[in-house]
Amino acid sequence: MPLSTLPFAGATAIAAGCAIVAAARDDRPGFAFFKPLTTLIILVGAAWLVRPGGQPYRGLVVLGLSASLAGDVLLLPPARFLAGLVAFAAAQLAYLAAFTLGSPVVPGQLPLLAPFVVAGAAVVRYLWPVLGARRVPVLAYLTVLCAMAWRAAARGQAPGVGHASFVLALAGACCFFTADVILAVRRFRRPSREAHVVELVAYWAAQLLIALSIRS
Repeated sequence: MPLSTLPFAGATAIAAGCAIVAAARDDRPGFAFFKPLTTLIILVGAAWLVRPGGQPYRGLVVLGLSASLAGDVLLLPPARFLAGLVAFAAAQLAYLAAFTLGSPVVPGQLPLLAPFVVAGAAVVRYLWPVLGARRVPVLAYLTVLCAMAWRAAARGQAPGVGHASFVLALAGACCFFTADVILAVRRFRRPSREAHVVELVAYWAAQLLIALSIRS
């Protein structure tokens, strides 16, 4: 890993570890401090430490991280679920736009969408009976999430996109998809402290990988 990325990657790992330990111990004040701090560190790294990288891709990734940071804060107890969902939907839209740069949508990319649609449909089917009034916003968010992951998968076909950047972004998108599925199941169906830990690992892996994809 280049020296310019080492400081923030190490700081991210330390802060994320502290947040995960706080979550496992049900230390709410500690979690409320370290969760947004971890995302803030990744945001700072994406904005200034990851080199090389250029606009507008970097700007869209930073925008996505900024919206994610807002979502982190909004979902802390007492959680403002719908506001947090909107914030994370904005983050997914920013990432979607970043992954679409230089990669226009063409019919040949549609098969890459299928795995995410199938997985998203399975989650919706599983959660549908317990969502109640939240069915529409959750369905809308999953739609945006699937689209974001699809554009990350299709980005490998874009000329000028480095292979490492493509792989990092796709891995990050898949980790984000996994984290959000775990979050939805944990929140609406099966509350679990262990699942929360796995969700957090996947979430910050996603954000860090996407930030590192700035190196194109």
